Amino acid sequence: MTAPSPLPPPGGPAVPGPCPALFLDSLAKAFGPKIAVNLLSLAIPAGSLYGIVGPNGAGKTTTLSIATGLLLPDSGRALVHGVDVWAEPARAKALLGVLPDGLRTFDRLSGLELVTYSGLLRGMPRDVVVPRATQLLHVLDLWDAGTTLVADYSAGMRKKVHLACALVHSPSVLVLDEPFEAVDPISAKTIQKILTDFAAAGGTVVISSHVMATVQRLCTHVAIIDRGRVVAAGTTAEVAAGADLEDRFAQLVGAQVSQEELSWLRPSSN
Repeated sequence: MTAPSPLPPPGGPAVPGPCPALFLDSLAKAFGPKIAVNLLSLAIPAGSLYGIVGPNGAGKTTTLSIATGLLLPDSGRALVHGVDVWAEPARAKALLGVLPDGLRTFDRLSGLELVTYSGLLRGMPRDVVVPRATQLLHVLDLWDAGTTLVADYSAGMRKKVHLACALVHSPSVLVLDEPFEAVDPISAKTIQKILTDFAAAGGTVVISSHVMATVQRLCTHVAIIDRGRVVAAGTTAEVAAGADLEDRFAQLVGAQVSQEELSWLRPSSN
């Protein structure tokens, strides 16, 4: 689903080219005196695998929460394929598959029950959602958990079953906050293959991650966020500018490795 031309944003100049898959326009959010998102604007092209990176507390999770309708902004707007997330939430959310950070869910269900329920909540027929949920659990190596409740899953298993919930309705845009956190290396490779194939088929993937090597290897585009604003955005090669992405990240956000010595931190028999 695309618009023939980009919508001119009230907070800035029109975006050249086709309508972005996700367009964030002058988003702002404060929690008391703390400004979490500071007039942030970003256009994410359709078909991209887009990495969002930044220091702890930079505003990444808040930005993605606003972009997916989980958190109300103080100002600004978010568009999914031209549909305003806050003006038309039902239309916008039908296009989205979301894996939020710290997701609370119906964890007194088994994995199959949870993924099936997620599809049913989105209006999918049971005879469609059950085979999809079954296949996702097989692919993500969760099928053998059987009737084990999600509450008893490991952290990595919970991450994978929540990803399955985000995928089951075959959305146009996936927004995934730390999708590889706590996931074992084999499962991480499986997830990367799923996301790469999804983008190759025309879907759009937005991920936040602190693992720069994964972002540099996996993502076609990247944005670096610091103090609630975008400090660099473009293709991964453009943002890296010929350097390792981790080094470029440190340069752009002005980060330095602490040199202070913890002289007291020594092995002790006491």
